[in-house]
Amino acid sequence: MKQLANIKAQLSQLKPEMSRRFHVQSIGLFGSLVRDDFFASSDIDIIVEFNRPIGIEFVDLAEFIEQSLQKKIDLVSRQGVKDKYFKAIEREIVYV
Repeated sequence: MKQLANIKAQLSQLKPEMSRRFHVQSIGLFGSLVRDDFFASSDIDIIVEFNRPIGIEFVDLAEFIEQSLQKKIDLVSRQGVKDKYFKAIEREIVYV
């Protein structure tokens, strides 16, 4: 759980810039990091919700987060996840 707290703290510091540059409304963590079966080789699963569509800037956001955390991430948007799949991850999301 220490890993989760560290990543959450880092994302919390980045959130104002992500909101300003990429219109991020909310950001959450899910997957192995939250379940505490995270390894050094694991990627970090992140879900974001936007105030407005950002198009290709989504790729820039992913690169910004990866460079800032120095970890491989798997970034998904809430708007891009079908409801039936969102229900499967919703219960484990830890919001920043």
